[in-house]
Amino acid sequence: MPYSSDPPLLTVVGDTLVAADRRMPPPARRRGPLTPYRRIFAAPGAVAFTLAGALARLPMSMLGVATVLLIALERDSYALAGAVSATGVAVTAGTAPLLGRLVDRHGQARVAVPAALVFATGTTSLLLCVHHGAPAWALLLSCAGASGAPGVGAMTRARWAHLHRDSPRLRHVAGSFEQVLDELCFMVGPVLAMLLCTLVAPEAGLLTAAVLLTAGTLLFAAQRATEPPVRPRPGGRSAGPLRVPGLGVLLAVLLATGALFGSMEVATIAAVDTLGGTAPSSAVLALQAAGSAAAGLVFGALRLRAASAGRLVTGVAAMALGVLPLTAADGLPTLAAGLFLAGTATAPTMVTGMALVQQLIPEARLNEGMTTAYTALLVGIAAGAATGGRTVEHLGPGAGYWVPALAGALALTVAAAGAGRLRRGLRRSPGTLPETP
Repeated sequence: MPYSSDPPLLTVVGDTLVAADRRMPPPARRRGPLTPYRRIFAAPGAVAFTLAGALARLPMSMLGVATVLLIALERDSYALAGAVSATGVAVTAGTAPLLGRLVDRHGQARVAVPAALVFATGTTSLLLCVHHGAPAWALLLSCAGASGAPGVGAMTRARWAHLHRDSPRLRHVAGSFEQVLDELCFMVGPVLAMLLCTLVAPEAGLLTAAVLLTAGTLLFAAQRATEPPVRPRPGGRSAGPLRVPGLGVLLAVLLATGALFGSMEVATIAAVDTLGGTAPSSAVLALQAAGSAAAGLVFGALRLRAASAGRLVTGVAAMALGVLPLTAADGLPTLAAGLFLAGTATAPTMVTGMALVQQLIPEARLNEGMTTAYTALLVGIAAGAATGGRTVEHLGPGAGYWVPALAGALALTVAAAGAGRLRRGLRRSPGTLPETP
């Protein structure tokens, strides 16, 4: 052994004091279930952009409820409220991928700040039009202007992908955390909007959402140290996200999955009213999000072995099967337990879907690809809610849960039939990130 001038380390063996080997490894540190989550936040700036992003994302779940309640309470017309809400969804479906493309070309801050100011202007116009009795076309135009909110959720995921680009394990943990945060926002946001509109003032919900979203987006954009750099595009004309091999299958799955979410919400509201429970439907719906959040935390702590395409099929199958017990719910306790159980498949499936987007999309188009995926989900939610409402109205509340059951079956069929194409796309596409092991 080489000579060392350092004094020997001593340890006790039985009753004897002997020299210890300096080369012995230190005792292993105990790992808890939250250790992976502590590791992702060890990156400088991660806590700051996460808090700012959460402040901007919470009001996104408030906007729909707040807009409908504002117009319904002030104008006494759910038809007008529904038309304005549908206009917002349609405009968002068109502007979200465009904003994502601009973010990829010019950077997050240079696009998010003006988009937030446009959103604030449109929302202010909508509030003033409702308050002063403006015609319906003015409300529709104002809502269209307020629908260009920046996709902070996609931008936060892009930041995690950049921070942990060399660690598939930490990217998986970060993706799970983001999905849990989404679920928490959708648990709190609609309830908060309803309370503000009904207990404070009809305008309070939308006004609060607008202030929080604008302030949160500006704070998020100010975190420049963690902003991903703008990546140069390859020479020549690059294909849009819709032409990326395999992404069409994923978008179709997300579209059907969104229809499941939207129709399940309508079916749950109708079921709660029919069963005569005293609990508000928003509280019962929150159980589904709670189940998803709990499953997301567990999923993020797991070390995954199966390939992403196979996990997607498994997750969609679990979602489709999880809806079926709801069709036989005969009381609020049964319904509540079924919603929590059905929700446990949501976060793992969505985390896998967003990871697939990152694996398929070239780095120079990551934000555009992710916002396109979110748009497919949003359009599916709107279509599912409309179909579910029509089904409940014509066939009764008892038929409500058959719509999400059929949407789940459709999503599973598309995922299973397109799994091979998705795998081929993963092999061929120069995606942003490699597969998570």
